[in-house]
Amino acid sequence: MDAAPDSADADGAEGADAVKISVVTPSFNQCGFLSRTAESVLSQRGDFELEWIVIDGGSTDGSVELLRGIADPRVSLISEPDRGQSHALNKGLAIAAGDVIAWLNADDLYPPGALAAVADAFTAHPDAGWLVGRYEIIDADDQPIRPGVVRYKERRLRRYSYRALLRENFLPQPAVFWRRSFGEAVGPLDESLNWTMDYDLWLRMGKRSDPLIVDRLLARFRLHETSKSGAFDRRQFDEGYAVACRHFGGDRVSRILHRLNVEKIVWAYRGMRWVGR
Repeated sequence: MDAAPDSADADGAEGADAVKISVVTPSFNQCGFLSRTAESVLSQRGDFELEWIVIDGGSTDGSVELLRGIADPRVSLISEPDRGQSHALNKGLAIAAGDVIAWLNADDLYPPGALAAVADAFTAHPDAGWLVGRYEIIDADDQPIRPGVVRYKERRLRRYSYRALLRENFLPQPAVFWRRSFGEAVGPLDESLNWTMDYDLWLRMGKRSDPLIVDRLLARFRLHETSKSGAFDRRQFDEGYAVACRHFGGDRVSRILHRLNVEKIVWAYRGMRWVGR
């Protein structure tokens, strides 16, 4: 893996040519986690500019009041009904002004130094259109869980190839970042997808270029009972297979292996639920 340089500016000073990062967060009734997410974004320091765009779907749990109470000019809030997560994200992506784009859900976190590492990596690799780093899975109390899943995905990430991605989605969504110009060329999220709009985006990005792999913890993905991923649903893996089918072409081996991977993952997650993990 290519290692991103450490942040050189602990005070958050912005250089004349500093990279601007736009973080887009779709949110709906996530007030219980949103303050921690906000802290993780707004406490980032380094030689970059930050824009945090929150697209709220009309929350009624205090989320809007919480966000309006944040006195920080880097925060933009739109709160209105939408057609779901992908629609909310596309609204945010359409107004994002950053050189680099990120998507962070309202219950996920950035570890300290994550955005500085991303800015440094893109500066050091001007030809990179997108990058992906390491992540960890946390529970509702911010405690790391499922280390075996994380290790498995990290092994797959170290051996990244487009064919491997066709066979299984192993990219951690909140640890993926891309240049705005690259994302605009790839196109918006598919709003017809409920679970795997990220996987569809990665496959379209991967057709254009391989991601830069950054050997650094860039995100903390929260798994809890009320999250989409926490409420385990086989349909999300079947939807992922349908998405991959758009890109297999004549690669029959990848088609078969992806179908087998769906069964492997479904039974692995069922096993973890049975043993309470």
